[in-house]
Amino acid sequence: MKKILKGLFVFLLVLIVVGFITFKYQIRDRHSGYNLDLKITNSTEGQIQAGFAAMSITPEVVDTWNDVDNNFEYEPKKGDTFNDNNNNGQFDAYWIAGFHSSRAANGVHDSLWARTMIIDDGTTRIAMVSLDAIGFFHDQVVDIREKLPAGLNIDYCMIASTHVHEAPDLMGIWGNSHFKSGVNPAYLELVINQAVLSVETAVKNMEPVTLHFSKDEKNAQILVKDTRKPVVYDPGMYIIQAKTADGNTKGTLVSWADHPETVWSKNLLLTSDFPHYFRKGVEDRIGGTCVYLNGAVGGLMTTHPSIAVKHPVTGKEIFDAGFEKAEAQGETLANIAANAILNSKDSISKGAIKLLAKTFTLPFDNTMFRIAGVVGVLDRGMVANWSVRTEMAAFKIGPASFLTIPGEIYPEIINGGIVAPEGQDFEIDPIEIPPLRSQMSGDFKFVFGLANDEIGYIIPKSEWDNEEPWLWNSESDFYGEENSAGPETAPIIHKMGMKLLSDLK
Repeated sequence: MKKILKGLFVFLLVLIVVGFITFKYQIRDRHSGYNLDLKITNSTEGQIQAGFAAMSITPEVVDTWNDVDNNFEYEPKKGDTFNDNNNNGQFDAYWIAGFHSSRAANGVHDSLWARTMIIDDGTTRIAMVSLDAIGFFHDQVVDIREKLPAGLNIDYCMIASTHVHEAPDLMGIWGNSHFKSGVNPAYLELVINQAVLSVETAVKNMEPVTLHFSKDEKNAQILVKDTRKPVVYDPGMYIIQAKTADGNTKGTLVSWADHPETVWSKNLLLTSDFPHYFRKGVEDRIGGTCVYLNGAVGGLMTTHPSIAVKHPVTGKEIFDAGFEKAEAQGETLANIAANAILNSKDSISKGAIKLLAKTFTLPFDNTMFRIAGVVGVLDRGMVANWSVRTEMAAFKIGPASFLTIPGEIYPEIINGGIVAPEGQDFEIDPIEIPPLRSQMSGDFKFVFGLANDEIGYIIPKSEWDNEEPWLWNSESDFYGEENSAGPETAPIIHKMGMKLLSDLK
Protein backbone atom coordinates (compact mmCIF):
# COMPACT_ATOMS: atom_id res chain seq x y z
CA MET A 1 0.00 0.00 0.00
CA LYS A 2 2.85 2.37 0.89
CA LYS A 3 4.48 1.69 -2.47
CA ILE A 4 1.23 2.49 -4.24
CA LEU A 5 0.81 5.76 -2.31
CA LYS A 6 4.45 6.66 -2.90
CA GLY A 7 4.09 5.96 -6.60
CA LEU A 8 0.91 8.02 -6.75
CA PHE A 9 2.63 10.89 -4.93
CA VAL A 10 5.58 10.81 -7.35
CA PHE A 11 3.21 10.72 -10.32
CA LEU A 12 1.24 13.71 -9.04
CA LEU A 13 4.44 15.60 -8.29
CA VAL A 14 5.76 14.98 -11.80
CA LEU A 15 2.39 16.02 -13.22
CA ILE A 16 2.47 19.26 -11.24
CA VAL A 17 6.05 20.02 -12.29
CA VAL A 18 5.34 19.28 -15.94
CA GLY A 19 2.16 21.38 -15.76
CA PHE A 20 4.01 24.29 -14.20
CA ILE A 21 6.80 24.13 -16.79
CA THR A 22 4.23 23.98 -19.60
CA PHE A 23 2.33 26.90 -18.09
CA LYS A 24 5.47 29.05 -17.82
CA TYR A 25 6.54 28.14 -21.34
CA GLN A 26 3.18 28.95 -22.92
CA ILE A 27 2.93 32.41 -21.33
CA ARG A 28 6.61 33.32 -21.80
CA ASP A 29 7.46 36.68 -23.33
CA ARG A 30 8.24 35.93 -26.97
CA HIS A 31 10.41 39.03 -27.30
CA SER A 32 11.75 39.65 -23.81
CA GLY A 33 13.03 43.18 -23.39
CA TYR A 34 11.50 44.47 -26.63
CA ASN A 35 10.60 48.11 -26.26
CA LEU A 36 9.78 50.69 -28.89
CA ASP A 37 9.84 54.38 -28.05
CA LEU A 38 10.34 56.09 -31.38
CA LYS A 39 10.28 59.82 -31.96
CA ILE A 40 10.97 61.38 -35.35
CA THR A 41 10.51 65.13 -35.56
CA ASN A 42 12.10 65.96 -38.89
CA SER A 43 11.21 69.48 -40.03
CA THR A 44 13.23 69.60 -43.27
CA GLU A 45 11.01 68.94 -46.24
CA GLY A 46 12.39 66.63 -48.89
CA GLN A 47 11.25 65.10 -52.15
CA ILE A 48 8.59 62.48 -51.48
CA GLN A 49 9.22 59.01 -52.82
CA ALA A 50 6.82 56.09 -52.73
CA GLY A 51 6.94 52.40 -53.50
CA PHE A 52 4.26 49.72 -53.69
CA ALA A 53 4.17 45.95 -53.76
CA ALA A 54 1.66 43.10 -53.58
CA MET A 55 2.93 39.64 -52.63
CA SER A 56 0.62 36.64 -52.49
CA ILE A 57 0.02 34.92 -49.16
CA THR A 58 -2.42 32.45 -50.68
CA PRO A 59 -1.90 28.87 -49.53
CA GLU A 60 -2.36 25.89 -51.79
CA VAL A 61 -5.45 24.03 -50.62
CA VAL A 62 -4.66 20.40 -51.48
CA ASP A 63 -6.99 18.38 -49.26
CA THR A 64 -10.72 19.03 -49.52
CA TRP A 65 -13.62 17.62 -47.52
CA ASN A 66 -17.21 16.46 -47.74
CA ASP A 67 -19.80 18.23 -45.59
CA VAL A 68 -22.43 15.50 -45.32
CA ASP A 69 -24.88 17.46 -43.15
CA ASN A 70 -24.22 20.78 -44.87
CA ASN A 71 -23.52 22.69 -41.65
CA PHE A 72 -20.17 24.09 -42.83
CA GLU A 73 -18.28 22.49 -39.93
CA TYR A 74 -15.85 19.62 -40.39
CA GLU A 75 -17.14 16.96 -37.98
CA PRO A 76 -15.82 13.45 -38.66
CA LYS A 77 -17.94 12.04 -35.82
CA LYS A 78 -21.02 13.08 -37.79
CA GLY A 79 -19.80 11.46 -40.99
CA ASP A 80 -17.77 14.23 -42.63
CA THR A 81 -14.81 12.87 -44.62
CA PHE A 82 -11.74 14.41 -46.21
CA ASN A 83 -10.14 13.78 -49.57
CA ASP A 84 -6.49 12.87 -49.02
CA ASN A 85 -5.31 14.35 -52.30
CA ASN A 86 -1.62 14.25 -51.37
CA ASN A 87 -1.87 10.70 -50.00
CA ASN A 88 -0.15 11.38 -46.69
CA GLY A 89 -2.86 9.86 -44.53
CA GLN A 90 -3.95 13.04 -42.76
CA PHE A 91 -6.26 16.00 -43.34
CA ASP A 92 -4.04 18.98 -44.20
CA ALA A 93 -6.65 21.59 -43.43
CA TYR A 94 -6.60 25.38 -43.51
CA TRP A 95 -9.07 26.50 -40.87
CA ILE A 96 -10.96 29.63 -41.91
CA ALA A 97 -10.94 32.36 -39.26
CA GLY A 98 -14.13 34.14 -38.24
CA PHE A 99 -17.72 33.22 -37.39
CA HIS A 100 -17.17 29.71 -35.99
CA SER A 101 -14.54 27.02 -35.59
CA SER A 102 -14.13 23.81 -37.65
CA ARG A 103 -14.68 25.67 -40.95
CA ALA A 104 -12.07 24.07 -43.20
CA ALA A 105 -11.26 25.65 -46.55
CA ASN A 106 -12.40 23.75 -49.65
CA GLY A 107 -10.53 25.86 -52.17
CA VAL A 108 -9.51 29.39 -53.17
CA HIS A 109 -11.80 32.00 -54.70
CA ASP A 110 -9.28 34.84 -55.03
CA SER A 111 -5.76 35.58 -53.88
CA LEU A 112 -4.78 36.79 -50.42
CA TRP A 113 -2.08 39.44 -50.20
CA ALA A 114 0.61 41.20 -48.24
CA ARG A 115 0.40 44.68 -49.77
CA THR A 116 2.81 47.48 -48.92
CA MET A 117 3.10 51.22 -49.42
CA ILE A 118 6.41 52.94 -48.65
CA ILE A 119 6.56 56.69 -48.03
CA ASP A 120 9.99 58.38 -47.85
CA ASP A 121 10.74 62.08 -47.36
CA GLY A 122 14.49 61.76 -47.95
CA THR A 123 15.16 61.42 -44.22
CA THR A 124 12.49 59.07 -42.87
CA ARG A 125 11.08 55.91 -44.44
CA ILE A 126 7.78 54.32 -43.34
CA ALA A 127 6.42 50.98 -44.52
CA MET A 128 2.67 50.36 -44.24
CA VAL A 129 1.87 46.69 -44.76
CA SER A 130 -1.66 45.31 -45.08
CA LEU A 131 -2.28 41.57 -44.63
CA ASP A 132 -5.41 39.76 -45.74
CA ALA A 133 -5.86 38.20 -42.30
CA ILE A 134 -8.36 38.33 -39.47
CA GLY A 135 -5.63 39.52 -37.12
CA PHE A 136 -1.91 39.41 -36.47
CA PHE A 137 -0.41 39.48 -32.99
CA HIS A 138 2.25 41.96 -31.93
CA ASP A 139 4.72 39.12 -31.35
CA GLN A 140 4.54 38.22 -35.04
CA VAL A 141 4.80 41.89 -36.04
CA VAL A 142 8.13 41.98 -34.22
CA ASP A 143 9.12 38.76 -36.02
CA ILE A 144 8.63 40.54 -39.36
CA ARG A 145 10.54 43.62 -38.24
CA GLU A 146 13.46 41.51 -37.09
CA LYS A 147 13.63 39.88 -40.52
CA LEU A 148 13.75 43.15 -42.44
CA PRO A 149 17.28 43.69 -43.81
CA ALA A 150 19.00 46.71 -42.29
CA GLY A 151 19.82 47.92 -45.80
CA LEU A 152 16.17 48.72 -46.43
CA ASN A 153 16.54 51.69 -44.05
CA ILE A 154 13.00 51.32 -42.73
CA ASP A 155 12.50 53.69 -39.80
CA TYR A 156 9.08 52.33 -38.95
CA CYS A 157 7.15 49.33 -40.23
CA MET A 158 3.43 49.03 -39.53
CA ILE A 159 1.73 45.66 -40.06
CA ALA A 160 -2.07 45.82 -40.18
CA SER A 161 -4.76 43.23 -40.89
CA THR A 162 -7.76 43.77 -43.13
CA HIS A 163 -9.71 41.61 -40.63
CA VAL A 164 -11.13 39.38 -43.36
CA HIS A 165 -13.28 36.54 -42.02
CA GLU A 166 -12.54 34.23 -44.95
CA ALA A 167 -8.75 33.69 -44.67
CA PRO A 168 -6.70 31.07 -42.77
CA ASP A 169 -6.57 31.39 -39.00
CA LEU A 170 -3.46 33.28 -37.87
CA MET A 171 -4.60 33.74 -34.27
CA GLY A 172 -5.45 30.20 -33.20
CA ILE A 173 -9.06 30.28 -32.01
CA TRP A 174 -10.79 28.93 -35.13
CA GLY A 175 -9.32 25.44 -35.33
CA ASN A 176 -11.16 22.12 -35.27
CA SER A 177 -11.20 22.08 -31.46
CA HIS A 178 -11.55 24.64 -28.70
CA PHE A 179 -8.30 23.22 -27.28
CA LYS A 180 -6.22 23.14 -30.46
CA SER A 181 -4.83 26.06 -32.40
CA GLY A 182 -6.11 26.63 -35.93
CA VAL A 183 -2.80 28.14 -37.05
CA ASN A 184 -0.82 26.24 -39.64
CA PRO A 185 2.83 26.97 -38.63
CA ALA A 186 4.11 26.64 -42.20
CA TYR A 187 1.46 29.09 -43.41
CA LEU A 188 2.32 31.58 -40.66
CA GLU A 189 5.95 31.41 -41.75
CA LEU A 190 4.87 32.00 -45.36
CA VAL A 191 2.93 35.11 -44.33
CA ILE A 192 5.90 36.47 -42.38
CA ASN A 193 8.33 35.87 -45.25
CA GLN A 194 5.99 37.30 -47.88
CA ALA A 195 5.41 40.39 -45.77
CA VAL A 196 9.16 40.91 -45.62
CA LEU A 197 9.41 40.38 -49.38
CA SER A 198 6.59 42.86 -49.91
CA VAL A 199 8.52 45.55 -48.03
CA GLU A 200 11.73 44.70 -49.88
CA THR A 201 9.98 44.90 -53.25
CA ALA A 202 8.26 48.19 -52.42
CA VAL A 203 11.60 49.72 -51.44
CA LYS A 204 13.20 48.56 -54.69
CA ASN A 205 10.55 50.24 -56.86
CA MET A 206 10.49 53.55 -54.98
CA GLU A 207 10.56 56.69 -57.09
CA PRO A 208 9.71 60.38 -56.73
CA VAL A 209 5.96 61.01 -56.58
CA THR A 210 3.33 63.57 -55.83
CA LEU A 211 0.92 62.48 -53.12
CA HIS A 212 -2.71 63.43 -53.75
CA PHE A 213 -5.05 63.29 -50.74
CA SER A 214 -8.81 62.84 -50.94
CA LYS A 215 -11.75 61.71 -48.85
CA ASP A 216 -15.44 60.92 -48.89
CA GLU A 217 -17.01 61.06 -45.45
CA LYS A 218 -20.59 60.00 -46.14
CA ASN A 219 -21.36 58.04 -49.33
CA ALA A 220 -20.12 54.63 -48.13
CA GLN A 221 -22.13 54.54 -44.90
CA ILE A 222 -25.13 52.93 -46.63
CA LEU A 223 -23.05 49.76 -46.99
CA VAL A 224 -22.65 49.21 -43.23
CA LYS A 225 -24.87 48.33 -40.30
CA ASP A 226 -23.99 49.03 -36.66
CA THR A 227 -25.22 45.92 -34.83
CA ARG A 228 -24.76 47.23 -31.28
CA LYS A 229 -26.11 50.37 -29.65
CA PRO A 230 -25.30 53.22 -29.67
CA VAL A 231 -25.47 53.56 -33.43
CA VAL A 232 -22.19 55.28 -34.31
CA TYR A 233 -20.22 54.82 -37.54
CA ASP A 234 -16.76 55.44 -38.91
CA PRO A 235 -18.09 56.15 -42.41
CA GLY A 236 -15.23 58.15 -43.93
CA MET A 237 -13.08 56.86 -46.77
CA TYR A 238 -9.58 58.36 -46.79
CA ILE A 239 -7.28 58.01 -49.77
CA ILE A 240 -3.68 58.68 -50.83
CA GLN A 241 -2.82 58.49 -54.51
CA ALA A 242 0.86 58.47 -55.51
CA LYS A 243 1.49 59.80 -59.02
CA THR A 244 4.81 59.74 -60.85
CA ALA A 245 6.29 62.58 -62.88
CA ASP A 246 4.66 61.27 -66.07
CA GLY A 247 1.23 61.54 -64.45
CA ASN A 248 0.69 57.81 -64.00
CA THR A 249 -0.60 56.31 -60.76
CA LYS A 250 2.04 54.32 -58.97
CA GLY A 251 -0.36 53.21 -56.29
CA THR A 252 -3.10 54.14 -53.86
CA LEU A 253 -3.82 53.62 -50.20
CA VAL A 254 -7.50 53.48 -49.25
CA SER A 255 -8.88 53.27 -45.71
CA TRP A 256 -12.48 52.52 -44.79
CA ALA A 257 -14.08 50.79 -41.79
CA ASP A 258 -16.10 47.59 -42.17
CA HIS A 259 -15.81 43.89 -41.33
CA PRO A 260 -14.78 42.02 -44.51
CA GLU A 261 -17.35 39.27 -43.97
CA THR A 262 -19.87 40.05 -46.68
CA VAL A 263 -19.77 36.52 -48.13
CA TRP A 264 -20.69 35.38 -44.58
CA SER A 265 -20.40 32.15 -42.64
CA LYS A 266 -21.43 29.53 -45.21
CA ASN A 267 -18.49 30.22 -47.46
CA LEU A 268 -15.77 27.55 -47.64
CA LEU A 269 -13.46 29.26 -50.15
CA LEU A 270 -10.49 31.39 -49.14
CA THR A 271 -11.06 34.98 -50.21
CA SER A 272 -10.23 38.53 -49.22
CA ASP A 273 -13.97 39.30 -49.44
CA PHE A 274 -15.01 42.81 -50.55
CA PRO A 275 -11.42 44.20 -50.38
CA HIS A 276 -10.65 41.98 -53.40
CA TYR A 277 -13.23 43.79 -55.54
CA PHE A 278 -12.51 47.15 -53.91
CA ARG A 279 -8.78 47.03 -54.66
CA LYS A 280 -9.27 45.63 -58.15
CA GLY A 281 -11.87 48.26 -58.90
CA VAL A 282 -9.55 51.09 -57.84
CA GLU A 283 -6.68 49.61 -59.86
CA ASP A 284 -8.90 49.22 -62.95
CA ARG A 285 -10.10 52.83 -62.69
CA ILE A 286 -6.97 54.62 -61.45
CA GLY A 287 -4.04 52.26 -62.12
CA GLY A 288 -1.16 51.17 -59.92
CA THR A 289 -1.28 48.95 -56.84
CA CYS A 290 -4.04 49.48 -54.28
CA VAL A 291 -3.44 48.92 -50.55
CA TYR A 292 -6.54 48.64 -48.35
CA LEU A 293 -6.47 49.34 -44.61
CA ASN A 294 -9.40 49.02 -42.22
CA GLY A 295 -10.67 51.57 -39.70
CA ALA A 296 -12.80 51.56 -36.53
CA VAL A 297 -14.84 48.37 -36.97
CA GLY A 298 -15.90 47.70 -33.37
CA GLY A 299 -19.49 47.99 -32.42
CA LEU A 300 -19.98 45.97 -34.81
CA MET A 301 -19.51 47.49 -38.28
CA THR A 302 -20.66 44.93 -40.84
CA THR A 303 -22.38 44.58 -44.19
CA HIS A 304 -25.05 42.46 -42.55
CA PRO A 305 -27.33 40.16 -44.61
CA SER A 306 -30.18 42.49 -43.65
CA ILE A 307 -28.56 45.26 -45.70
CA ALA A 308 -29.16 45.42 -49.44
CA VAL A 309 -26.25 46.38 -51.68
CA LYS A 310 -27.15 47.75 -55.10
CA HIS A 311 -24.82 46.62 -57.85
CA PRO A 312 -23.57 49.77 -59.62
CA VAL A 313 -23.56 48.05 -63.03
CA THR A 314 -26.66 45.83 -63.04
CA GLY A 315 -28.73 47.91 -60.63
CA LYS A 316 -29.74 44.73 -58.80
CA GLU A 317 -30.34 45.02 -55.04
CA ILE A 318 -28.64 42.13 -53.27
CA PHE A 319 -29.53 41.00 -49.75
CA ASP A 320 -28.22 37.44 -49.71
CA ALA A 321 -24.65 36.98 -48.50
CA GLY A 322 -22.17 35.78 -51.11
CA PHE A 323 -19.67 36.81 -53.74
CA GLU A 324 -22.24 38.66 -55.84
CA LYS A 325 -22.92 40.95 -52.88
CA ALA A 326 -19.20 41.34 -52.11
CA GLU A 327 -18.58 42.29 -55.73
CA ALA A 328 -21.37 44.87 -55.67
CA GLN A 329 -19.96 46.32 -52.46
CA GLY A 330 -16.40 46.45 -53.78
CA GLU A 331 -17.46 48.04 -57.05
CA THR A 332 -19.51 50.65 -55.20
CA LEU A 333 -16.57 51.46 -52.93
CA ALA A 334 -14.24 51.70 -55.93
CA ASN A 335 -16.59 54.19 -57.59
CA ILE A 336 -16.65 56.31 -54.43
CA ALA A 337 -12.85 56.22 -54.18
CA ALA A 338 -12.29 56.98 -57.87
CA ASN A 339 -14.66 59.94 -57.74
CA ALA A 340 -12.91 61.31 -54.64
CA ILE A 341 -9.50 60.87 -56.25
CA LEU A 342 -10.53 62.64 -59.44
CA ASN A 343 -11.76 65.59 -57.37
CA SER A 344 -8.66 65.79 -55.16
CA LYS A 345 -7.32 69.30 -54.63
CA ASP A 346 -4.66 68.59 -51.97
CA SER A 347 -1.24 67.36 -53.04
CA ILE A 348 2.41 67.50 -52.02
CA SER A 349 5.62 66.52 -53.75
CA LYS A 350 7.80 67.62 -50.83
CA GLY A 351 7.19 67.02 -47.15
CA ALA A 352 8.56 66.08 -43.75
CA ILE A 353 7.39 63.02 -41.85
CA LYS A 354 6.81 63.36 -38.12
CA LEU A 355 6.24 60.14 -36.20
CA LEU A 356 5.81 58.82 -32.66
CA ALA A 357 5.45 55.11 -31.84
CA LYS A 358 5.41 53.43 -28.47
CA THR A 359 4.91 49.99 -26.96
CA PHE A 360 2.99 49.65 -23.69
CA THR A 361 1.21 46.96 -21.69
CA LEU A 362 -2.45 46.03 -21.37
CA PRO A 363 -4.06 43.81 -18.74
CA PHE A 364 -5.21 40.54 -20.34
CA ASP A 365 -8.38 40.37 -18.26
CA ASN A 366 -10.30 37.73 -20.19
CA THR A 367 -10.52 34.29 -18.60
CA MET A 368 -11.12 32.42 -21.85
CA PHE A 369 -8.21 34.22 -23.54
CA ARG A 370 -5.96 33.31 -20.61
CA ILE A 371 -6.95 29.64 -20.79
CA ALA A 372 -6.42 29.70 -24.57
CA GLY A 373 -2.94 31.12 -24.00
CA VAL A 374 -2.03 28.50 -21.40
CA VAL A 375 -3.12 25.55 -23.57
CA GLY A 376 -1.40 26.98 -26.65
CA VAL A 377 -4.45 27.98 -28.67
CA LEU A 378 -3.38 31.63 -28.55
CA ASP A 379 0.32 31.92 -29.23
CA ARG A 380 1.18 35.24 -27.64
CA GLY A 381 3.46 36.03 -24.75
CA MET A 382 2.75 37.74 -21.46
CA VAL A 383 5.12 40.37 -20.14
CA ALA A 384 4.05 40.18 -16.47
CA ASN A 385 1.01 39.46 -14.30
CA TRP A 386 -1.27 38.55 -17.20
CA SER A 387 -0.36 41.63 -19.23
CA VAL A 388 0.49 41.78 -22.92
CA ARG A 389 2.73 44.11 -24.89
CA THR A 390 1.07 46.09 -27.65
CA GLU A 391 1.75 49.26 -29.62
CA MET A 392 0.35 52.48 -31.04
CA ALA A 393 1.74 55.11 -33.39
CA ALA A 394 0.84 58.57 -34.62
CA PHE A 395 2.42 60.26 -37.62
CA LYS A 396 1.74 62.96 -40.15
CA ILE A 397 2.89 64.28 -43.48
CA GLY A 398 1.51 67.27 -45.33
CA PRO A 399 -2.25 67.65 -44.79
CA ALA A 400 -2.64 64.10 -43.46
CA SER A 401 -2.34 62.60 -40.00
CA PHE A 402 -2.45 58.96 -38.98
CA LEU A 403 -3.26 57.01 -35.82
CA THR A 404 -2.79 53.26 -35.44
CA ILE A 405 -5.08 51.21 -33.20
CA PRO A 406 -4.07 47.67 -32.09
CA GLY A 407 -7.54 46.13 -32.38
CA GLU A 408 -11.21 46.68 -33.18
CA ILE A 409 -12.03 50.03 -31.61
CA TYR A 410 -15.60 51.21 -31.20
CA PRO A 411 -16.25 54.19 -33.52
CA GLU A 412 -17.58 56.35 -30.67
CA ILE A 413 -14.06 56.45 -29.18
CA ILE A 414 -12.78 57.75 -32.52
CA ASN A 415 -15.61 60.02 -33.65
CA GLY A 416 -17.65 60.70 -30.51
CA GLY A 417 -20.98 59.47 -29.20
CA ILE A 418 -20.02 57.40 -26.16
CA VAL A 419 -22.96 56.84 -23.80
CA ALA A 420 -23.52 55.62 -20.23
CA PRO A 421 -26.70 53.55 -20.61
CA GLU A 422 -28.75 51.89 -17.93
CA GLY A 423 -27.48 48.39 -17.17
CA GLN A 424 -23.78 49.26 -17.47
CA ASP A 425 -21.42 47.18 -15.30
CA PHE A 426 -19.55 50.30 -14.12
CA GLU A 427 -21.69 53.21 -12.99
CA ILE A 428 -19.54 55.86 -14.63
CA ASP A 429 -19.88 58.62 -17.20
CA PRO A 430 -18.00 58.29 -20.51
CA ILE A 431 -14.27 58.59 -19.90
CA GLU A 432 -12.75 58.04 -23.38
CA ILE A 433 -13.26 61.68 -24.32
CA PRO A 434 -12.61 63.78 -26.32
CA PRO A 435 -12.89 61.57 -29.43
CA LEU A 436 -9.45 60.78 -30.82
CA ARG A 437 -10.08 61.97 -34.36
CA SER A 438 -10.92 65.44 -32.99
CA GLN A 439 -7.34 65.66 -31.74
CA MET A 440 -5.77 64.80 -35.09
CA SER A 441 -4.35 67.51 -37.33
CA GLY A 442 -4.87 68.20 -41.03
CA ASP A 443 -7.85 67.68 -43.29
CA PHE A 444 -7.24 63.97 -43.86
CA LYS A 445 -7.36 61.93 -40.66
CA PHE A 446 -6.52 58.27 -41.18
CA VAL A 447 -7.27 55.81 -38.37
CA PHE A 448 -5.89 52.33 -39.02
CA GLY A 449 -7.55 49.55 -37.03
CA LEU A 450 -5.95 46.17 -36.24
CA ALA A 451 -2.54 47.77 -36.71
CA ASN A 452 0.50 46.04 -35.19
CA ASP A 453 -1.75 43.79 -33.09
CA GLU A 454 -5.22 42.34 -32.62
CA ILE A 455 -6.30 42.64 -28.98
CA GLY A 456 -9.99 42.28 -29.81
CA TYR A 457 -12.79 44.74 -29.19
CA ILE A 458 -11.97 48.08 -27.59
CA ILE A 459 -15.22 48.94 -25.79
CA PRO A 460 -15.89 52.22 -23.94
CA LYS A 461 -15.83 51.38 -20.24
CA SER A 462 -19.17 53.11 -19.64
CA GLU A 463 -20.69 50.73 -22.24
CA TRP A 464 -19.09 47.59 -20.78
CA ASP A 465 -21.74 44.96 -20.10
CA ASN A 466 -20.65 41.50 -18.97
CA GLU A 467 -23.28 40.95 -16.26
CA GLU A 468 -27.02 41.37 -15.84
CA PRO A 469 -28.93 43.64 -16.01
CA TRP A 470 -28.11 44.10 -19.68
CA LEU A 471 -27.68 47.46 -21.40
CA TRP A 472 -30.73 49.29 -22.67
CA ASN A 473 -32.96 46.95 -20.61
CA SER A 474 -32.29 44.23 -23.14
CA GLU A 475 -33.44 40.67 -22.45
CA SER A 476 -30.05 39.29 -23.46
CA ASP A 477 -26.42 40.37 -23.53
CA PHE A 478 -24.67 42.06 -26.44
CA TYR A 479 -21.82 40.67 -28.50
CA GLY A 480 -18.37 42.13 -27.83
CA GLU A 481 -17.07 41.60 -24.32
CA GLU A 482 -16.21 37.93 -24.86
CA ASN A 483 -13.71 39.01 -27.53
CA SER A 484 -12.17 41.90 -25.61
CA ALA A 485 -9.02 41.93 -23.50
CA GLY A 486 -11.04 43.59 -20.73
CA PRO A 487 -12.82 46.73 -19.49
CA GLU A 488 -9.59 48.69 -18.94
CA THR A 489 -8.52 48.29 -22.58
CA ALA A 490 -10.39 51.30 -23.97
CA PRO A 491 -9.31 53.78 -21.26
CA ILE A 492 -5.66 52.78 -21.72
CA ILE A 493 -5.84 52.92 -25.53
CA HIS A 494 -7.56 56.30 -25.43
CA LYS A 495 -5.01 57.71 -22.98
CA MET A 496 -2.10 56.52 -25.11
CA GLY A 497 -3.71 57.90 -28.27
CA MET A 498 -4.24 61.27 -26.62
CA LYS A 499 -0.62 61.39 -25.48
CA LEU A 500 0.80 60.46 -28.88
CA LEU A 501 -1.38 62.99 -30.69
CA SER A 502 -0.56 65.71 -28.17
CA ASP A 503 3.17 65.06 -28.39
CA LEU A 504 2.98 64.94 -32.18
CA LYS A 505 1.66 68.50 -32.23
